[in-house]
Amino acid sequence: MSVLLKLADDIWLAEGEIVDFYGFPYPTRSVVVRLPDGGLWVWSPIALSAELKAQIEELGTPAHLVSPNKIHHLYLQDWKAAYPEARLWGPQSTISKRTDLEFEAPLENHSPQAWQGAFDQAWFHGSRFLDEIVFFHSQSETAILADMSENFSDEFLRKHWSGWKRWIARVWGIVEGKGYAPLEVRWSFLSRGPLRAARDKVLGWNPRRVIMAHGKWQDSDGRNYLARAFEWIG
Repeated sequence: MSVLLKLADDIWLAEGEIVDFYGFPYPTRSVVVRLPDGGLWVWSPIALSAELKAQIEELGTPAHLVSPNKIHHLYLQDWKAAYPEARLWGPQSTISKRTDLEFEAPLENHSPQAWQGAFDQAWFHGSRFLDEIVFFHSQSETAILADMSENFSDEFLRKHWSGWKRWIARVWGIVEGKGYAPLEVRWSFLSRGPLRAARDKVLGWNPRRVIMAHGKWQDSDGRNYLARAFEWIG
């Protein structure tokens, strides 16, 4: 069975293992994009199993390993060890956290030239707790988010989260029908100007598809999904 799911030309999805995040089981997910020069761009790398590695190498060679925020960094060192020529990217918050690794210049509002025009990006910042880079793969009309939207299904929650944790998920709005960022993330954005600018930029992309790291991703009607998921921004 394939580990990689092809979404459109030059873009794939890989589902990873469930990890513990402060006592809450969280699924992991990665996106792989083939750039115009054939190199692979790997967003939020998941555990590099032998099966995944073999299928990745059928597509090409990872050239760019991308952390969208300081939470999504767990497997960077494993991928870098496997592909030492790959360049590491992330916001300054990730770079400051992973001082054991050597990164390129911090990601903010504009995609590096090294990505050959394949992406646009928006920097959600104004919080001391968490900032995040949200990406848009224009060729496939796909927006890619880490924790600025979480969209857990009732099926997943019933299987993996206990009753009181499911209650928290519903109260926080990180469930289907809302798809919000977690409550502590929302509360931490004391400066709303940059947040609204990033939200408007993302909605202006008019994405068809939305991939988030945690929860049920959207294969269509992506802009309407994100408009609802960002309602809390105001």
